[in-house]
Amino acid sequence: MTPDEAETIRTRLTATQTQRLRELGADPLELDEIFAGAPDRDAAFKRHETRLVRSGRRHLDELRAGRRAPQLVELEASLSEALVGVGFVQVVTPLIIAAGSLDKMGVVHGHHLREQVFWLEDGRCLRPMLAPNLYTLLRRLGRIWGRPFGIFEVGPCFRRDSKGASHLNEFTMLNLVEMGRPQAEGLSRLAELAALIMAAAGIPAYDTVATESEVYGAMIDIEVAGAEVCSATVGPLPMDGNWGIVEPWVGLGFGLERLIMAREGYPNIERAGRSLSYVDGIRLNI
Repeated sequence: MTPDEAETIRTRLTATQTQRLRELGADPLELDEIFAGAPDRDAAFKRHETRLVRSGRRHLDELRAGRRAPQLVELEASLSEALVGVGFVQVVTPLIIAAGSLDKMGVVHGHHLREQVFWLEDGRCLRPMLAPNLYTLLRRLGRIWGRPFGIFEVGPCFRRDSKGASHLNEFTMLNLVEMGRPQAEGLSRLAELAALIMAAAGIPAYDTVATESEVYGAMIDIEVAGAEVCSATVGPLPMDGNWGIVEPWVGLGFGLERLIMAREGYPNIERAGRSLSYVDGIRLNI
C-alpha cells in the first residue's frame, strides 16, 4: 500500500487543527478522531470549529447581558458563602509582604524557594503561595475571640517560575485556618472543611494524598484526577512559635484556577485564570 493510499484510509486532525480545537474547548475525544481521508477530516474539523465558535459567542453574549458571572468571581462567592455559613470570618490582608515574614516561615536567605518570589524594593515581595499574614491575624484575633474561630482570605498570589499547562505566575488562592479545636480532632476537621469547599466548588469526586512540604512538613493534598487542587496541614508546627502561637489549628489552601480547571475539564489552566487571550474560559480569537 502506498502512502497516498494509506492517507485515504486513516488520518487524524493536523497539529494546527488540533491546536485550534483545543483552544476553543473541544472535548479530548474529538481530538482523537480517526477519519477515512483528508476530505472527511477537514469537513469534521470545520463542523467542530463552527459549533465551538458559536458556543463561545453565546457564552460571551450571556456574560455581556449579565446572565452569568465570570467563573473566578462566581467560585469566590460560592466558597466565601460556604465558609461564612459555618462561622468563618473573611479577612483581607496586604499583597505586599516583608521578607521577615518569609524568614519566620523558614524560607530564609539562600533558600531556593526565595528564587520563586517576585521581589520588590526594600526587602519586600508580592505574596507567594504561603500565608504568613494569616499567622499574624491568628495571634492578634486570638487575644480577642473565644475558641474555636476560623478566618479565610481569597486573593492573588504570585510565583516566578510556574508557567505551563497547570501553573500560572499569577493565581488565586483561598487560604483558610481554624484555631482552638482539640488537636485530636485535627484530621477529621480538615476532612470536613475539605468536603465543604469541594462541594461548594461543584466537585464531588476527589482524593486525599499524604505528602511532604519543605515549609509545613507533613501535608494532605486534595487531588482531582491526579491533579492537586489543595494542600492542607494540621498544627501546631515548630515555626508557630515565631508568631507566638502554641494552640492546635488546621489550615487549607485551595487554588481557585485549579478548581475551575478540574471542574470544567480544561486542558490548560490559562483558560481558568486572569488572561488577555481568554475571557471566562472563552478563547477570544473566535
